[in-house]
Amino acid sequence: MALDAFGFLFTGRGLDPDRDRSVIERDGFRAVMVGMADPSRAPEIAARLVDEGIQLIELCGGFGPVWTVRVIEATKSRVPVGSVGYGPESIDGMAALFPPQAG
Repeated sequence: MALDAFGFLFTGRGLDPDRDRSVIERDGFRAVMVGMADPSRAPEIAARLVDEGIQLIELCGGFGPVWTVRVIEATKSRVPVGSVGYGPESIDGMAALFPPQAG
């Protein structure tokens, strides 16, 4: 089986996953990028993408391991879920861009 449908979820201030969605289609391949302000929307959005035929989901590095696990649970492991990783040289920069959330 070939990869024909890829989903990428990312976070950004003010983004609404119901509106901020881009699709690239070419030669039978489809990539869907969905932006959201609140990472807690990722599990719901990921499950919806899988229902729409997405075969693989990747999360922006700003989600971190906790949200990656929650997306895997929400999709019931029906598709591979991965996340962008950053090496130790990027830790300070990532912490500045994505400060820890309280509670």
